[in-house]
Amino acid sequence: MTPRVLLADDHPVYREGLRMMLASTGDVDVVGTAADGDEAVALAVELRPRVVVMDLRMPRLDGVQATERIVAACPETGVLVLTMHEDDESVFAAMLAGARGYLLKGADQTEIMRAITAVASGEVIFGPALAGRVTRYFARLASSRPSREEAFPELTVREREVLDLIAAGLSNGMIAERLHLSPKTVRNNVSNVFAKMRVADRAQAIVQARKAGYGH
Repeated sequence: MTPRVLLADDHPVYREGLRMMLASTGDVDVVGTAADGDEAVALAVELRPRVVVMDLRMPRLDGVQATERIVAACPETGVLVLTMHEDDESVFAAMLAGARGYLLKGADQTEIMRAITAVASGEVIFGPALAGRVTRYFARLASSRPSREEAFPELTVREREVLDLIAAGLSNGMIAERLHLSPKTVRNNVSNVFAKMRVADRAQAIVQARKAGYGH
């Protein structure tokens, strides 16, 4: 199924160029464009896209705040950040807000399409320039983190297995295949994991899980 995509960027030339580029592939359906964060939230609620491609620096409401509101209002929608900003503060603020992907604006068509497809499938993805930095960030936390069992003592053994694969970036379908479980069983386990961890979505679960050593 072709994913429905909403674009949010305050630069009209870049926004229109991105819209035309994505539309030309025939692999996504660009259902709308937004020039600021407030408009992005309103259109996400109205149009219910599968993916919002989000700039970070926008007027009225920035991309991090817009991401938080979209994730809260539209849990079925994934946010892919596409921005010029590659500093650690921006990257991790977006992650903690619930973004499932982060790319820099130098990314080419292939990278952007791959990221949209991944986010639409429930996966988490970072551009090549950021992947190593994210890995090093979590590595620095390793020495001070609790053991995996201490971090989430309420999880069952099976739920820990599922969380480990979630943290590794696998979709529900991939987890079902890896653990030889039915899709329904995986969905139930994922729901239980999120409830016990008190997280709203996959991105928040991944951040907490990787801090505790999962997904490596």
